[in-house]
Amino acid sequence: MPVGPVRGRLIAFEGIDGCGKSTQAALAAASFGAALTFEPGGTPLGAALRPLALGTAQVDPVARAEALLMMADRAQHVADVIEPALATGRWVVTDRFGASTLAYQGHGRGLDLGILELLNRWATAGVAPDLNVLIDLPVVDALARRHQRVADGFESLDTEFHQRVAAGFRSQAASDPEHWLVVDGRSGPDEVAAAVAAGVAERLGAPGQLGDDR
Repeated sequence: MPVGPVRGRLIAFEGIDGCGKSTQAALAAASFGAALTFEPGGTPLGAALRPLALGTAQVDPVARAEALLMMADRAQHVADVIEPALATGRWVVTDRFGASTLAYQGHGRGLDLGILELLNRWATAGVAPDLNVLIDLPVVDALARRHQRVADGFESLDTEFHQRVAAGFRSQAASDPEHWLVVDGRSGPDEVAAAVAAGVAERLGAPGQLGDDR
């Protein structure tokens, strides 16, 4: 009986703005030979939603509207990019996924976490990361890095907001250690990348080595 391709793995890089996760996601994708994508904006629909969701389109969505924009972006992202790649056996690395909504709109904005979790499961049709990689960096260090670039709507929010977001990521990682890898982001990019590579290899093996045994 013919056997189809082994399902790929999904790895989501998470963390506060300025933690270095985008750099690490790109390095990991290149190292693993994985597809690299991102949220919000990883599809044509997402590109149209991104300025609305990030507050850079001269509009100011309320927190619930902001969360729904993120969910719409993610639903299209899963359907157009993530699920098709996983189905062919390819690994996918995404710069942000569902954990960011829980951290930013849940812990940061104060929306109900249970409702956000339910909406996220619906938007993703049940697709979830095999591993979330949290690049953990103190807010004060992230702020210093962000001063070097133009801030978007979230980056311009006060320190207390980003402290809540950081705590939200750490809370998620602590509550589900099987699906989270926490890496200290205070080291240089090469050291962080090495820690990520070692942690991913320990948890998931190499691309093509392990199938979907969930």
